Amino acid sequence: MAKIKTAKSKAKLKPGLTSKAQLLKSRLAELRALMRKRKIAAFVLPRQDEYQGEYVAAYAERLKWLTGFGGSWGAAIIGKTKAAIFVDGRYTIQVREQVDVKNFAPHHLIDEPPANWLKENVKRKEVIAFDPRVTSIADARILAKTAEEIGAKLLALPRNLVDEIWKDQPARPSNPVVAHSMAYAGKPAQRKLKDVQVQLEKQNCVATMLGDPASVNWLFNIRGSDVPYTPLVQCYAIVKTKGRAKLFIDPVRLKPALKADLKSLADILHPKFLDKEIAALGRKGARIALDGSSVPENVNQILQRRKATVVEAKDPCTLPKATKNSVEQEGAREAQLRDGAALSNFLCWLAHDAAGGGVNEMGAAAKLRICREATGKLQDLSFETISASGPNAAIPHYHLTQDSARNLKAGEIFLIDSGGQYLDGTTDVTRTVIVGDPTDEMKDRFTRVLKGMIAISRLRFPKGTTGAHIDVLARESLWRAGFDFDHGTGHGVGSYLSVHEGPQRISKASHVKLEPGMIISNEPGYYKAGHFGIRIENLLLVSEASSIAGGERDMLGFETLTLAPIDRKLIDTSLMTRDELHWLDDYHAQVLLELSPLVEPESRGWLTEACASLR
Repeated sequence: MAKIKTAKSKAKLKPGLTSKAQLLKSRLAELRALMRKRKIAAFVLPRQDEYQGEYVAAYAERLKWLTGFGGSWGAAIIGKTKAAIFVDGRYTIQVREQVDVKNFAPHHLIDEPPANWLKENVKRKEVIAFDPRVTSIADARILAKTAEEIGAKLLALPRNLVDEIWKDQPARPSNPVVAHSMAYAGKPAQRKLKDVQVQLEKQNCVATMLGDPASVNWLFNIRGSDVPYTPLVQCYAIVKTKGRAKLFIDPVRLKPALKADLKSLADILHPKFLDKEIAALGRKGARIALDGSSVPENVNQILQRRKATVVEAKDPCTLPKATKNSVEQEGAREAQLRDGAALSNFLCWLAHDAAGGGVNEMGAAAKLRICREATGKLQDLSFETISASGPNAAIPHYHLTQDSARNLKAGEIFLIDSGGQYLDGTTDVTRTVIVGDPTDEMKDRFTRVLKGMIAISRLRFPKGTTGAHIDVLARESLWRAGFDFDHGTGHGVGSYLSVHEGPQRISKASHVKLEPGMIISNEPGYYKAGHFGIRIENLLLVSEASSIAGGERDMLGFETLTLAPIDRKLIDTSLMTRDELHWLDDYHAQVLLELSPLVEPESRGWLTEACASLR
């Protein structure tokens, strides 16, 4: 493909043209000028970067730079005269607050997929362009199918069009890479590499390319700070069935001791050499395993040109990374204990200060961070805190800003969903509390959500059970009254890695078997638009369950990791069974026992009251 020259900017700000809306409009005009020059009818711009991740570094915030949208997932399509932005259900409100809908028409990613827009707005023989480095193999396949149905040409660009016009684009991350100690990792990288090689041999493949930095970080026991909230260094790796692995990371980011350790495991190359190494790897008949969801399309294209045989297979690190070893499991327990004490200190503060009306959502989020920092072990938050009161709590993924922050008011529900990154584990917890006194409606909905959370927590299930099999238990009490929630019940959680980690989930669509060692969230909810929202979230560890007398199947169960009080004022005990009340009282007794020595002295009286028996 011929090299594309950088187009000179034609769209310049007029004198006085300084507002954000005008600036974004100017950028869109400049991009369209470049598209006209290249004879491109539509340009597809996903939010993800070259590593297909949920969080991206500043240089890769291309979608936000062009549209203003700051959510963690989405995509835009820029046409000759029309443009659209696609988001999922988490961001349907946020996208309209951040994006000028005159420039980018909002669409639901599932109900109105990008393929439909392309079919309606691109004509036969016109060009649809995309960047194959920020597009996964799976997504590129969808684009190719759509273009074929239209009769359009699909063009893989040698350089992202946004990069051509983003004159002050931030530099790529260059912070030092750090070793993740065996005290936290629990398994040496050499053994992990050998396990991957065994998997490749079973697949009769000569090599695999790992496109997910979380897999590479886990495999080599390294961490970094390249993206917000997740302690990742962005890097790729090639692992061969025989021979040395290759780790693609800028060597200048490695301190001498770490560089020596990594060199004993792999050849270290700058990421700019990835394409060359992929080309060298590919030869006629060579079987190369690639995960279509995490490997960029440009890797696939290079191998196809070299006549290699691409075998689509799951990332070989995904499942072993998800099934935590004994050291990681113990680290998770310690992290949750520490985090629960910090959260309890916050909830005590909230109980004393919120009723007066002097606390707003922003201040509450800041206070909780201070409580976590007081542990002396917080590395970062694990995601942007959702601190939401009243009607804002009815937005499941509410985006807190200075402009949107409300004061906590008596008679309103307050929901806080937050987490921390610690060297020994990653936390994610949601608590919903009432400021003042709740209505009967609030108590009814809260109790139904709680019943669903308890049903999952208490469950024993046979080996081979998936998240789809048990999702209904979190919803049954809500369904019985005609209610539901529109998000999944739970997601996997990493070990000082991503707070959203696959492959396990609890959802209607998850068909991955739950295995001992997996950590998963348990977070049913209820949301009444414009009024209030409820979510209760604990993290669970999938564990071997004791045998059942007379039983015929090997069973699994859940160990609850999260320790923090659940607001008793919002519970209608008449809706709960005796077994549910037993579970909750036992849980609160454990919270009190384990957190009392860790919370601040002034929190202990409050904690005792918050954990009092309901029977």
